[in-house]
Amino acid sequence: MTEQRVAGSRGGLSERMLAVVVYGLSAAVCLLVLVLVTSPRLLVIEGLDVSGLPAFHAALNGTTAILLLAGYMLIRSRRISSHRMVMVGAFTLSCVFLISYVMYHSQAPESSFGGVGWIRPAYFFVLISHIALAPVVLPLALYAVIRALRGEFPRHRRVARWTFPVWLYVSVTGVIVYLMMAPYYEF
Repeated sequence: MTEQRVAGSRGGLSERMLAVVVYGLSAAVCLLVLVLVTSPRLLVIEGLDVSGLPAFHAALNGTTAILLLAGYMLIRSRRISSHRMVMVGAFTLSCVFLISYVMYHSQAPESSFGGVGWIRPAYFFVLISHIALAPVVLPLALYAVIRALRGEFPRHRRVARWTFPVWLYVSVTGVIVYLMMAPYYEF
């Protein structure tokens, strides 16, 4: 019996349904973020102060990066239960970040980077690479988590090898973008 049928016969999602859920959820989230970023203040809630959220986002990203590195070191030393706990923390923080990020972009006025000289192209390089890779993290992380939860550890390892560096890069560059942009937030 194929692995797809085995998963389906245990009451779990088939590989096809898993792909539909992962990519459908990822597309919906990306579309929501795109709408809110391109149509700022679309869903304004009067009196809601989101001015502290960029710093909160940087803290979430920085903590996620630390947890990802800890998770990597833990799995390399075969401390599986500690790895699992740390990675659940990283995934949870990323989910909190995503919800808060959507909330921020639905409320905040648009801010522009004001740096000049060499810092300007450096900022846009970091920002564009961050933006390009951020949507890639969601389906990769979902697959990694689902594979681990389903006990599909060879498949989990295969996807985690790609997920870890991309997720770490996006988390670290999220902090860098915040630090470079912080003087230009308008509130």
